[in-house]
Amino acid sequence: MQVKNTDISPSRWTGDAIVLFLFEGDLEPLKVLGDDISPVVLEMAMRVVFSAKADTFLALNAPGERVRSVYLAGLGKKEKVSLDSWRRAMAVAVKQAGKDRCRKMLAVPGEAAEPAVSTTLAEGALLGEYRFEKYKSKDDPSEVPTLLEELHIQGGQKEAIEKGLVIARAQNYARDLANEPGNVINPVTLAEQARRMAEETGIECNILDEKKMEDMGLNGILSVGGGSHTPPRFIHMIYRPDGTSSGRVAFVGKGLTFDSGGLNTKPGDYMRNMKGDKTGACNAIAIMKAVSEIKPGFEVHAFVGAVENMPGGGAYRPDDVIRMFSGKTVEVDNTDAEGRIVLGDVLAYASKQEPSVIVDMATLTGACVVALGPYTAGIFTNEAELASSFMEVSRSTGERLWELPMDDERLKKKIRSEIADVVNSGGRYGGAITAAMFLREFVGEGIRWLHMDIAGVDTSDEDYGYYRKGATGFGVRTCLAWLSKYESR
Repeated sequence: MQVKNTDISPSRWTGDAIVLFLFEGDLEPLKVLGDDISPVVLEMAMRVVFSAKADTFLALNAPGERVRSVYLAGLGKKEKVSLDSWRRAMAVAVKQAGKDRCRKMLAVPGEAAEPAVSTTLAEGALLGEYRFEKYKSKDDPSEVPTLLEELHIQGGQKEAIEKGLVIARAQNYARDLANEPGNVINPVTLAEQARRMAEETGIECNILDEKKMEDMGLNGILSVGGGSHTPPRFIHMIYRPDGTSSGRVAFVGKGLTFDSGGLNTKPGDYMRNMKGDKTGACNAIAIMKAVSEIKPGFEVHAFVGAVENMPGGGAYRPDDVIRMFSGKTVEVDNTDAEGRIVLGDVLAYASKQEPSVIVDMATLTGACVVALGPYTAGIFTNEAELASSFMEVSRSTGERLWELPMDDERLKKKIRSEIADVVNSGGRYGGAITAAMFLREFVGEGIRWLHMDIAGVDTSDEDYGYYRKGATGFGVRTCLAWLSKYESR
């Protein structure tokens, strides 16, 4: 889809569809449609009592031949409208345009066409049109969906639109990677995807194979991957700005390309969708794709431990003790608490690069889903200001975050081991917190760190807003928005 700005009036627009964004109780903007369309649309809207409440949508057939369809997208009460209200409304309009086989549409934000709204509408458009259907056979041409070819934002700003497209493409890239099944994306092919993207965008990409990891003592990753026929990979991607760098930020992603649970094998219902256990890694790689285009004035690194947790003959066992890259030892209580072992090595390695901030993303614990539900990610940090900055930007991205505590010393005792430095599972209660406490053991001294537990939000089992069933790429936009704020400090 091409997304462009235009100054053409809706009263002179010729195309398949027009979408108007309306505040609750205000149908006055319908007049901009022109005398040939406005009266009829206003009458139909009043007939069905369309009041433009938040997340309501009305699709109408337009009179005459100038425009085929008119869409009315409700934003809700003006004083409560957020940027995500615009993003969701635009996505719904794009989805409807596809159903109506529209190819050219005009979006009319009215007087609210400020840069942030232009960016958000561009994001909503690309996120809303996303589909992952590459493995479906389409013998019937009528089943092939029509994609909107042109979206024109009336009064939009070109640079702001381009920014939104970069961000949305990155999130959709993460969704594509996360949606791929385990027989397509394994540790080796994920590393190849990262290398290919790096070559295309001009950023650095270093891949460590199992031999190099063994030489370096990345034993946590190697232990988790020991049961798989496909060896693990360590991915390190680097963006360096032109000229002098003003800092260094690192993103870390959990890259379990498939998680069977290992010898502590998951029940069948819980093993389904474990292709999505690599979402943190997919997000980190996708962020680098956007960074290569945004070009901040500081270094950005991404670190991924890509591994498959399988119950083979070489699998690690409960009661094993692993000496990690940092030198700390881990007693294995449960082989299905594997992600934190992988991240322990990756966080320690990332810390050696001396970034000022590390942000890790991981589908880490079912306990986080129990605590917060399937629409909110948990965050944990060693600095209150860092958590506040993420909470602030999440309000504009619509990616709900909630900070969980890490100051309970009695709970921390749950990850103490009698025979090693730490144990990899603190039990069922407070599981998301004890997992985060485990990770903190491997973050370098003096480094600000934030952990985002995206279990539950990494995938959707329903269509809503700009999401479809499947991978969401949750976290990409929030991290990119935070990076923008970081640069402005």
